[in-house]
Amino acid sequence: MTEHAKLISLATAVPQYVLLQSDAARAARDLFGDRYAAFERMAGVFESAGIHKRHSVRPLEWFRETRGWKERTQVYLEGAKALFVAAANEALEKAGLLASEVDAVVTVSSTGIATPSLDAHASNLMGFRADIQRVPVFGLGCAGGVSGLAIASRLASAQPGAVVLLVVVELCTLAFRLDHLTKANIIATALFGDGAAACVLRAGKGGIAEIESSGEHMWPETLDIMGWDVDALGFEVVFAHAIPSFAEANAGPAISGILGRAGLAMNNVDRFLCHPGGAKVILALEKALALPQGSLDHERTVLSEYGNMSAPTALFVLDSCLRAGLPSRSALTAMGPGFSISCVSLRKAA
Repeated sequence: MTEHAKLISLATAVPQYVLLQSDAARAARDLFGDRYAAFERMAGVFESAGIHKRHSVRPLEWFRETRGWKERTQVYLEGAKALFVAAANEALEKAGLLASEVDAVVTVSSTGIATPSLDAHASNLMGFRADIQRVPVFGLGCAGGVSGLAIASRLASAQPGAVVLLVVVELCTLAFRLDHLTKANIIATALFGDGAAACVLRAGKGGIAEIESSGEHMWPETLDIMGWDVDALGFEVVFAHAIPSFAEANAGPAISGILGRAGLAMNNVDRFLCHPGGAKVILALEKALALPQGSLDHERTVLSEYGNMSAPTALFVLDSCLRAGLPSRSALTAMGPGFSISCVSLRKAA
């Protein structure tokens, strides 16, 4: 019988620059107000987003100039490597392990392109062994943290005793664009932040929680709901206005199906932990999961303090719940491009 992977530790990291939402709103008005006729009609998103502050790899002034693909990529490589090392080292320290003891590393990131992959860029600073298994994952967007946890747990279960490190890094602020006068770009400017999370997993005794099951659901004909468009200057966010209503109508049955394939029912879950894509998405998920309004409190706190960091955000929510006291069984979920949803169920360690 395959032994389930255990979550041994979890750590988070953010870059040094803090973007207060009030400052971001003023800057957006300066940059878009005279050029985009719909800006004033949309300006309220900075207040309604449920965000107090975010973190960024560059100060606010950096975004006042047009930046090209090459410059954005250089900032991505520099900033993502630093966050990778910070989050990974803290996770390993919490686990009482050295980087040389890591057997496999799963690296999740969709906000930049690195070849060699980020784990290779960080390898010397980390002190990884030459024979480490490397699994870079791209393109999962906001679902990447949950899907990455599932991938890392399967690796750990397949190799009992092996130490698997998951590192999830996103620099969403690098998608801010001065040249695109679109609703999606303004929403991204009001939502996105940068951050990283890292987990250590191993099959065997001990750990914080057991990764009990995992699964995904992808809806057909939904490629236009969320993702990137890529041009000479970099990524441009693709957002459909229908994400909250789509989540409200479809997330519940999808999560129920994922849990059901693992022999679990919705009422077996003590706490749903959800990726807080935005204030409206949180409210939609509460309705979809038949939860009282306000139930997703960790999600609202993470959104307020860090914004939407894409893939790491769900792991920030898990970290918040761990510090408050993980219930007996929880289900970590996130929606992402595809359009898709990922779910991992966790059992608190005895």
